[in-house]
Amino acid sequence: SQAESDPKISAILLDLKNMGRIGLNQMESIGQALSDFKRSNKPVISAGDYFSQNQYYLASHADSLFLNPMGGIDLHGFGLYRFYFKEALEKLRVDFQVFQVGSYKSALEPITRNSMSAEDRSQTRAWLSALWENYTTDVAEQRSLKPEDIDNYINSIPSNLEKVGGDTAKLALSHGLVDELKTRQEVRAYLAQYAGSAGDNDLNLVSLNAYLSQPSLSISGENEDQVGLIIAQGTIVTGESRPGTIGADTISALLRRAGENDRIKAVVLRVDSGGGSAFASELIRQEILALKEKGKPFLVSMGSFAASGGYWIAADADEIWASPNTLTGSIGIFMALPTFDTVLKQGGIHRDGVGTTNLAAGIDLSKPLSEELRKAIELNLQNGYDRFISLVAEGRDLERGEVEALAQGKVYAGEKAKEIGLVDELGSLDQAIAAAAVRSGISEYSVNTLVPPLSWWDRLLYQIGAETRSWL
Repeated sequence: SQAESDPKISAILLDLKNMGRIGLNQMESIGQALSDFKRSNKPVISAGDYFSQNQYYLASHADSLFLNPMGGIDLHGFGLYRFYFKEALEKLRVDFQVFQVGSYKSALEPITRNSMSAEDRSQTRAWLSALWENYTTDVAEQRSLKPEDIDNYINSIPSNLEKVGGDTAKLALSHGLVDELKTRQEVRAYLAQYAGSAGDNDLNLVSLNAYLSQPSLSISGENEDQVGLIIAQGTIVTGESRPGTIGADTISALLRRAGENDRIKAVVLRVDSGGGSAFASELIRQEILALKEKGKPFLVSMGSFAASGGYWIAADADEIWASPNTLTGSIGIFMALPTFDTVLKQGGIHRDGVGTTNLAAGIDLSKPLSEELRKAIELNLQNGYDRFISLVAEGRDLERGEVEALAQGKVYAGEKAKEIGLVDELGSLDQAIAAAAVRSGISEYSVNTLVPPLSWWDRLLYQIGAETRSWL
C-alpha cells in the first residue's frame, strides 16, 4: 500500500527466481496486495526464464507477463505421495508399537502400511481438490482463462507440445499463460520506460528489502491503542522456541506480556503448524485462557496449516480466521514406539533382569511392550483424545457428538472448515487484526508484534543482516 501512493515508485517488477518455499494462502495474500497496488494505475510486470507452479501463481497477477523464448512454465497440479515402509521394517525385523485415536490420523501409515489407506486417500483427495480448485480459479481469473484451460494444459501435455514442435515457451504462449516471449535484453529494454537509467545502462531499480528498510515505512505506529500480534510457526514443543518450532514457554511468555501491557487491547495469534506435543499445546492453551480472563479479545489467524496441536491452541479463540487454502482439523492423537527385540534375537543378543514392579523396566525398546504398559498408553491417549474433543466442543460451542463426527483425525481445507464450524471467517491476517480491533472497540491503533527477547549474539546477527540487506 505504501508503494501504491509513493510517487517514486512507477511500477513493480516481480523477480520470482529466489522465491523459495511458500504456502498457497501466503501467495493468495501477496496476490491480493498486488491487485490492490494495480488500483494506482501503476503496472505490475513479471519476467522470468522459467516459472515453477508457485512462482506462476504470483506471476499471473502481473499486467504484463514475459517468458524467455527458451523457458517454460511447470504446472502439474497438487499431489501427496509418500514412501511406505511396512515391508521394509518387517525385513529389518523392527517392530513398531502403534497407538492412535482417530481413523483418519494418517501420520503413522508410512510405518504401518505399504500403501495409502482408503480413508486417507478419500480425505487427501478432498483437500487437494479444494486447494487445486482455488489455485486454478485464481490464476484463470487473472489471465482471463477458464480453470479447465489450465487442466487441459497439463493433462494433454504430449499432444499440446506436439502442436508447437516441442517448444515449451510457445506452448505457454499459445495457451494464454504469458503475454509475450522476451529475452532478458528485451525485458530490460521494456523496463527502461518505467525504471529509467541509473547510469552505465543500469535500470533504476530498488529491491524490496532496501525499500522496506526506509524509516518512513515502519509498520508500528505510535497510537496509544495496540493490537498485539504473536507468530507461532513450526512444530509445537515444550520449552523455548527454536527455528522451526513453537516453544510452549516462549509463546506463553509472549501471551503473558500481551496480557500485562495496558496498551494492547486485543491479541491475534498467527498459527502455522501441523501440530506436535499435546502437552505443549495444552500449556499454550492454558495461557490463552488466562489472557481471555483479562477481558482482552483473542483471535487466531491460521496460516498454511493449523492442524492437530495447531488446532488445539486455536479452539478457544473468540474468532478463528483462515484462508480458503488453510489445512486444519486433524483432531486426533497418536504415538509410535519401535522395538528391536526380533532383530536382537536374530543376532543372538538377549536382555533379562528383575524389577520391583511390573513397570520397573519402563519403555524398554529391546523387548516387546508389557501388556500393562500397552494398556496404560492406550488409556492415556484415549484420555488425551477425549480432552481434545471436549475443548473443541466448548471452545467452538458445538455439541460433543458434532465434534466427534468431524474429528477422527480428518483434515479440512478452509472453506469446508468454515462450513462445519471449525473456523469462523475466511480472510487474511490483516483482516483478522482489524476484526480484533473491532472486538476491542478501538478504531485507531498500531500493530505490536511481540517477539521473544534476543540474545546479544542474535541482535548482532540481526543488525548485520539488516545492514547487508540495505545495500542489496
